[in-house]
Amino acid sequence: MASFYEFFAGGGMARAGLGEGWDCLFANDFDAKKGLAYQANWGAGGELHVGDVRGVTAKMLPDRADLVWGSFPCQDLSLAGVGAGLDGERSGSFYPFWGVIKGLIKDGRAPAVVAVENVCGTLTSHGGRDFEAICKTFKAAGYRAGALVINADLFVPQSRPRLFIVGVRADIDIDPTLTTPEPIAPFHSRALCRAVDALPKSVRDKMVWWNLPLPERRLETFADVIEEAPDSVDWHTQAETKKLLDMMSAVNRAKVDAAKRAGRRIVGGVYRRTRLDEAGRKVQRAEVRFDDVAGCLRTPAGGSSRQVILVVDGLTVRSRLISSRETARLMGLPDSYRLPRNYNEAYHLTGDGVAAPVVRYLAQHIFEPVLGVVAAPKQDAKARVAWRA
Repeated sequence: MASFYEFFAGGGMARAGLGEGWDCLFANDFDAKKGLAYQANWGAGGELHVGDVRGVTAKMLPDRADLVWGSFPCQDLSLAGVGAGLDGERSGSFYPFWGVIKGLIKDGRAPAVVAVENVCGTLTSHGGRDFEAICKTFKAAGYRAGALVINADLFVPQSRPRLFIVGVRADIDIDPTLTTPEPIAPFHSRALCRAVDALPKSVRDKMVWWNLPLPERRLETFADVIEEAPDSVDWHTQAETKKLLDMMSAVNRAKVDAAKRAGRRIVGGVYRRTRLDEAGRKVQRAEVRFDDVAGCLRTPAGGSSRQVILVVDGLTVRSRLISSRETARLMGLPDSYRLPRNYNEAYHLTGDGVAAPVVRYLAQHIFEPVLGVVAAPKQDAKARVAWRA
């Protein structure tokens, strides 16, 4: 059995993705409420430490882990080139996180694999300097790193592109079939390629291009995850739904009209946006997408970030906030996963996490082959959509 440390653990979604073949030796998150959710799902075995990563030292971590996972905060990297980047208070926690890894290396417990995850804005934040800093950090610590951009919509009906950087300790042989000499779409996006090309040659020459196969075609749609009678939110009244429709531009109303003629139930995600009208005045608009995929879940800091769903079934149109269970399903979590009762806390937990099936895919095609671990059993379609059973 392979072992791991999970940093910025949230509700343990990386743990959920890794699966039963992986043993969690240590987990850390600074948010006490997320810590309660972590323990509700994974037990109170003592591996979870709730507190700022700046207070964590290598001596606090037991044994030697094969993998260190770190989904460090994205707040300062989300607005490319505008935010504070790695100098920010939140995203800057990458450095104390890496300080723990440096401590492990000093103790002779360097993990075989280190993987970090963040928003794609990391590639362009501060003109690419933040991405460069992360790659330099891997290189300086003796890791050959490769970056990938993976959209969770390959596995679940949610558009959620994220940057993953996976480093392998330089003394470990990597099977040549796990890498490719040149970048290959879709996991090596144009933005990623530009960011890698901009790296100093000394850093770029130590990078690898991970070679992942395309997953099976996703069969589930946004409509498949929708609850008919959710317990965390209420359906809007007809008047509330009409008000939402009245906020739409002519183009978005046309999308609704087309959905009515589709001959099947269609679910769309709606966000409120401030736009300019024909007279150049700022107005609030409701914008809907009907591509069978939810918009990217976000932490519910403000009302506009809470995703509203529009369910169109013939001439019947209903609306409401997306439910907390639906957000969990969109992150690839089974219905057995325990969510906080408070709606905002549940939404924050899921919207701030990593999609579990993406972690499983990285484990299956990089982590486990590198470690020589027997892959976990492949999930069949029924298991992937357990909520439909």
